[in-house]
Amino acid sequence: MTADSGSPPPERSSDDPAITSPLRPFDGARPDAPAWFHAALADAPDRSFVEVEGARIETLTWGERGKPGLLLLHGNGAHADWYSFIAPFFSATWRVTAMSWSGMGASDWRDSYSIDQFGREALAVAEATGLFDGPEKPIVVAHSFGGGVAIRLASVSGDRLQGTIVLDNVPRPPHLRWKGPPDRADRAPPVYDSFTAALARFRLMPPQGCKNLYLVDHIARHSLKPEARPEGAEGWTWRFDPRLWQKMDRAVAMESELDLVAARCPMAFIWGEQSMLVPDEGIAFTRQFITPGTPMIAVPDAEHHLMLDQPLATVAALRSVLSVWPPAASTDQT
Repeated sequence: MTADSGSPPPERSSDDPAITSPLRPFDGARPDAPAWFHAALADAPDRSFVEVEGARIETLTWGERGKPGLLLLHGNGAHADWYSFIAPFFSATWRVTAMSWSGMGASDWRDSYSIDQFGREALAVAEATGLFDGPEKPIVVAHSFGGGVAIRLASVSGDRLQGTIVLDNVPRPPHLRWKGPPDRADRAPPVYDSFTAALARFRLMPPQGCKNLYLVDHIARHSLKPEARPEGAEGWTWRFDPRLWQKMDRAVAMESELDLVAARCPMAFIWGEQSMLVPDEGIAFTRQFITPGTPMIAVPDAEHHLMLDQPLATVAALRSVLSVWPPAASTDQT
């Protein structure tokens, strides 16, 4: 999530440059990265688009059709490449797809958005990219905002899924829920005069630092697109729709214990142990409405963006859950 994404941050701010402009010291250069990261990116995805209800949806795919399907869903203001260093760890045994929601990444923007439409995008992309061609129904892995869509999807269309793994998102009790973004209808999206200047402005939302700056740099580079400046010169701006939340149909809540109760497939929850968006009170609240025995895993030394804070631990947690889950018994939780 970038600085101007409109995502729902907790009450937290900082003037620390490590949080507000973590890439500025590199002046456009790429930070040093470990060998595993370069090896993961070498397993490059097939990039394409799937048209869903009039919008082209960006898709990245790894692995062979016919293998079990794994669909990766990102957070608000983010894009499919948040998973391009995670997905290769699963491509040998899974058919993996990461997608960018409409209004985000390289996907088309819409005149209006809704949580159920996002859910239909996910299923349509899963169908088009072969995730239903395997021996079982596909499994969804979804982070943050994507986790909210996935929880709703489990309620509405969970019978089409083998299971849903939610990363750093739980329905919180009503007094802790996000009340919506500030009205930014009159705020034009920033256009920076150079790619380097734009990278220097990239930050994570909710505000947090990250020691793995090679990952921050990677997602930042995929968060930008060329855009003409008012004087006609080429500039750079963020790829997400800055008015997405003003266009959002709020008829369906993104945090609802009712969706947990109505889930029609098994669910699992993995979160950053230091995340401000998954407080202990939210975990306790969620446990009241989920099936006993639901996997609940906290990743140590990780905040909200756990795949950036602890990428290999996140992979290990996902592999562990997927190796023994979902249960072979009936998946009807209603």
